[in-house]
Amino acid sequence: MTEYESAPAQSPFHDLLPYGEVLDSTPLVEDDLSCFDAVTLKPLAPMLVPEQPRAGELDRARCGHCRSSEHTIWRDDLWHLNAGFMSSGLPFVGGLAPNQHCRLEDAPLELLTTLGPLLQRLSEAVKTIPGVARTHFSRWGDGSEHFHLWALARPLGMMQGRGPMLAFWDDVLPRIPAELQQEHFRVVATTMADGGGEATVR
Repeated sequence: MTEYESAPAQSPFHDLLPYGEVLDSTPLVEDDLSCFDAVTLKPLAPMLVPEQPRAGELDRARCGHCRSSEHTIWRDDLWHLNAGFMSSGLPFVGGLAPNQHCRLEDAPLELLTTLGPLLQRLSEAVKTIPGVARTHFSRWGDGSEHFHLWALARPLGMMQGRGPMLAFWDDVLPRIPAELQQEHFRVVATTMADGGGEATVR
């Protein structure tokens, strides 16, 4: 098998799956937190291995989290916060990552011990944006090998944005004007810098 060939993933779990079928989407609609009236799923695709490498996995020189970025709005000796990769429908969407290239599985303990207090600070910083009620955090880890977490601002009063639905709303809400988005970045960055590190947003 070459690196470009793939084969079906095999496990007792995989053996149960109805590949090629369109699954019932009713649970996505009936969930109390759902933002959908109707959902049409794609057919369940075969699950193949080996999986394609994530960004930075084969060549860390090409890792976006390791390079200086115009999107960095705050940083300190260990971590940086990027925002503004694209326009957003939510008041704030940002990515927090360590300066050092590592996965969650092999991150140094001395780095991980700083994460809890940093998440607390970031949560409070995002909530200083006018009109924000909550800060949601999410981590998927499928796009980049470099450990990173997303912070999303749930608007005040937006009960439809509770839980995992918030990421869907970000895709469909009207885009925030660039000037307002930049002001929100400044609010978060300067509030973070009050507790340490440097605000780098212009």
